[in-house]
Amino acid sequence: MIRLLAIMVLAVCALTSSIALAQDSSAPVKIPRGVFQAPVILDGTELFLLRGVSGMPAERRAMQVHNRLVQVATASKSNTVDIQVQQVRAGYLITADGVDIVIVTKADAELEKLDLELLAGVHADVIRDAILSYRAERTDKARLEGAIYAVGWTVAFAIFIFLGVLLRRFLNTRITRLVHKNLADVETATKAHVRADAIAALIRFGVNFGLLAILFLGAYYYLSFILLAFAETRYVALILLTYVTRPVLNIVLGFVNYLPNFVTLLIIALVTQYVIRGLRIFSEAVEAGSFEIGNFERNWVIPTFNIVRAVLIMIALVFAFPYIPGSDSAAFQGLTILVGAMLSLGSNSVMNNLISGLFVIYRRSTSIGDRIRIGEHLGDVVEIKMMETHLRSIKNELISIPNAQLLNSEVVNYSKHADSNGLLVHTTVGIGYEEPTEKVEAMLIEAAKRTDGLKKRPAPFVLWAALADYAVNYQINAYTTHGAVIPKIKSDLHRNILDVFTENGVQIMTPSYVADPSEAKVATVRWDGKLAHQYNDERVRSEA
Repeated sequence: MIRLLAIMVLAVCALTSSIALAQDSSAPVKIPRGVFQAPVILDGTELFLLRGVSGMPAERRAMQVHNRLVQVATASKSNTVDIQVQQVRAGYLITADGVDIVIVTKADAELEKLDLELLAGVHADVIRDAILSYRAERTDKARLEGAIYAVGWTVAFAIFIFLGVLLRRFLNTRITRLVHKNLADVETATKAHVRADAIAALIRFGVNFGLLAILFLGAYYYLSFILLAFAETRYVALILLTYVTRPVLNIVLGFVNYLPNFVTLLIIALVTQYVIRGLRIFSEAVEAGSFEIGNFERNWVIPTFNIVRAVLIMIALVFAFPYIPGSDSAAFQGLTILVGAMLSLGSNSVMNNLISGLFVIYRRSTSIGDRIRIGEHLGDVVEIKMMETHLRSIKNELISIPNAQLLNSEVVNYSKHADSNGLLVHTTVGIGYEEPTEKVEAMLIEAAKRTDGLKKRPAPFVLWAALADYAVNYQINAYTTHGAVIPKIKSDLHRNILDVFTENGVQIMTPSYVADPSEAKVATVRWDGKLAHQYNDERVRSEA
């Protein structure tokens, strides 16, 4: 009931504004300035047009004719009107019941493109009919018919509201029941991620909004028809009907006229959708291995499909553009230019990452599953998107790298080998000058052989990295094909180096050396045969 009252209040407000605009139920429509013709209107019906003359604007002249018609029509209730047409100097004078109504001038005849005498006769007939109609519509019989007409519309509107309330209740109950019935399994399977109540509420909101709009239109037209039943309020009713009916008719006629273009757009959309669907089927077949296209990699399938799909959609838009409503208007074209300028000015970084993503995907330097290093980030490639690449670090962290950064940075790929031997794992240790080089090299090679993941063939080898101030820096190198576990391999290699050097009583000088300690800094072997890194309590202090 509250909603119905609100609708009625809105209708009354519309009526009030219309009366304020009209000011008088029989007042003629005002013509904007600069227009030298004005219509003579009586009871909302346009009778004829009048031209303005010197010293008498068209609006003022039409107002005088209107007032004289009302004067004659209200002066008598007779079913006849005495109309006289006589020639005067300015044209033809038309009188009704002895009252001068209007002088039809040569300018009026030129406006209507008719003979002056013929036009005067037409105006006389129109004036007679208008006066008789004005009187007839204000008789007791006419008012009774108007009251019956208004009561009939009121009963029809009450039935309309009653049916609308019943329909609303029925639809709300039916929608809730259907949604809960169809989504019960989904809601249970997804553990309430899909809420049937929320979906039902959303559907009910849309249905209630449509019913409310229909109810408002019904109230609007009901009020208009009630006002149309009485002569005094008919002009306001015509204004109300014009405010809504004309735009609605324009929309309907515009839609009907647009149907050929709509069919063309529908055909373009269907053809484009059909081609994209066929392309998707072919892409899925290539990705599944049913088709092989030379050196075309499977991880290229999805991005290639997305690119081709975007190109097809752009081509379809080019063909569809002339058939889009308003595409030939200056406003639509200006809006298109504005959107293009905004995209071009505000999407530099986006386009940079997008183009970089294409290079990353197609240059084959990085693939999903590869372990790579980008700057300080080390991890496995889990996804390559058009805008960014996702890495999962060895600490199980998800790292997002913009493709522009990936393209412009040095990328170390531990999964793709430069040749069949694999990757070289290397580390450097500093050993004193007093130790024989053959012994040190043998110990480093032995440590490499003990490390799982390092290849025995080709054999590990040692390089002299540098002759430092207090030690010789030896670099052990060994091949591996397990690029994804290099951190683990290096860790095992360092442990084995420490174990081998401890077993042979050789002190590692890395990372720095100041003076010889009183006892060698080596680990000792415990009774259980396991190595323990037991260090002496003595610490070597630097000399000032």
